[in-house]
Amino acid sequence: MDLASRTRADFPILSQKVGLDRKVNGKRLVYLDSAATGQKPRQVISAIDEFYRHDNAPIHRSTYELAERSTNAFEGARERIAAFMNATVQTTIFTRNATEAINLVAYAWGRKNVGPGDKVLLTQMEHHSNIVPWQILCQETGATLDIVEITEDGLLDEADLDAKLTAGNVKLFAVAHISNVLGTINDVAALVEKAHAAGSVVLVDGSQAVPQLKVDFDSLDADFYVWTGHKAYGPTGIGVLHGKRETLETMGPWLGGGDMIKVVNFADSTWNDLPWKFEAGTSAVAEAVGLGAAIDYMIEIGIDNITAHERALTEHALPRLAEIPGVTVVGPPAEQRGGVISFTLDGMHPHDIGELLGREGVCVRTGHHCAQPLMRRLGVPATARASFACFNDTDDVDALVDAIHTAREVFEL
Repeated sequence: MDLASRTRADFPILSQKVGLDRKVNGKRLVYLDSAATGQKPRQVISAIDEFYRHDNAPIHRSTYELAERSTNAFEGARERIAAFMNATVQTTIFTRNATEAINLVAYAWGRKNVGPGDKVLLTQMEHHSNIVPWQILCQETGATLDIVEITEDGLLDEADLDAKLTAGNVKLFAVAHISNVLGTINDVAALVEKAHAAGSVVLVDGSQAVPQLKVDFDSLDADFYVWTGHKAYGPTGIGVLHGKRETLETMGPWLGGGDMIKVVNFADSTWNDLPWKFEAGTSAVAEAVGLGAAIDYMIEIGIDNITAHERALTEHALPRLAEIPGVTVVGPPAEQRGGVISFTLDGMHPHDIGELLGREGVCVRTGHHCAQPLMRRLGVPATARASFACFNDTDDVDALVDAIHTAREVFEL
């Protein structure tokens, strides 16, 4: 039995019909937008429901049984997440999302370590969340933002990277593990080694990678690694920052308030230990529980199986899309990309593509995908994007292709 056949029934949302006449003649829901947000298996939904029904109480603050169960559920999720990423519990920090995790680093590490004459190095394939916080940092500190270019086939330009690292003064290199537009899988371990040799700290945006690849934080040797729960079969409102302990220890807190302190006086305060120093206020406890269940789910079905399954779907989809007149796919070949395919169609704006595909029950993302600088590099205002998950199969890919043909007929292309 293939992975989609094993897992599709785990996702309640996929059982519905969609369309204006869905009760009579609805379309089968074909969800191809997991790069934007992942669907949630019943195991995750049940874990959150069970927590609120039976264990909900303040964490870290009370000694009655309910509070102890709540704390254990929260910290137990952290332990499982850390183990899944081969990171330590103390350096696994909960945030609201990957964006907040990047901002935390830009504020708590950046404002202490980056100054005039320094450079922050990004790539042309970055999401806005891995651009804007560094722009703000450079504007406030007098540092310079520099950009590594990409090649025509959507790969990182290694020669340009080497030149910019060799030029010196790079304090931080921030790079996506997998591009959310191109699907490009960057060799992060090699990039980290290069950047470290040049004296740079490295932050990796793993938002697209964690749901698709086995990520070993310790082996990658990155100084910071961020990702978000809602793309990894987990709930919204929860993200994760992994960092090197020696670096996190030198950083002051980003937010002040409850749970991130040991002692508070009116004159001064002392900070809590890791990871709680960076988790001010009431935490997203149910969301952490849900993310722990999502990690359990990925372990159960096998992250290597997910990788192979999405690669097979990509290998099936690329030649089928290439057969459609007017379709142009951006990004590298299947062997160098994850389960993300962005494309344009001559004579149609991507928003029209998305609306017409939606009428056929096919859900794709359209727009600039929070990557406007990359769109300018590609010479397009926007693209349509299909992305895969464990529950998708070749029938979904074929439905995408059929829906594009239907859209072309509507536009008489």
